[in-house]
Amino acid sequence: MLWYAALILATGAERFIELGVSSRNAAWAFKRGGVEFGKRHFPFMVCLHTGMLLACLAEVFLLNRSFTPWLGYPMLVIALASQALRWWCIATLGKRWNTRVIVVPGLPLVDRGPYRFFTHPNYVAVVAEGIALPLVYNAYITATVFTVINLVLLLRFRIPVEERALAFGLAQAPDARAGA
Repeated sequence: MLWYAALILATGAERFIELGVSSRNAAWAFKRGGVEFGKRHFPFMVCLHTGMLLACLAEVFLLNRSFTPWLGYPMLVIALASQALRWWCIATLGKRWNTRVIVVPGLPLVDRGPYRFFTHPNYVAVVAEGIALPLVYNAYITATVFTVINLVLLLRFRIPVEERALAFGLAQAPDARAGA
């Protein structure tokens, strides 16, 4: 159980690193006329993702979950792969990556890296991690609840907000598919 707690704490520490990158990138975007979309849902999203990490620990320790190798090891690989995908997205977008939805008008759409394959690859990582990270140690209640709430949040709010933001930014771009 202790190694699982260490994994969850490391994931939480990684989130703080992301917030630092995001904060620097937001300042960069705002200096260049960046426009933020979807401010109202962002605090809920932060609470949901923080809650998922805390719920992983609570479910495992309070309900005395056990590690099941045939499930836990593949889920660990998926959780780690989701982190790799997330950082591939961050590296590909560079200063344009953010945890918030901020678009600098006039910048062309990024169509390289994982964006060649998916419109929203970061959300593929989020969904995969939300299922896999809890299931590493049989926290199936957390995996189910987080996944359902997260999909509703992503499908009903976040992705449509991001699509509107990208359309706004592209309307300002001289060549919308030139890559960035």
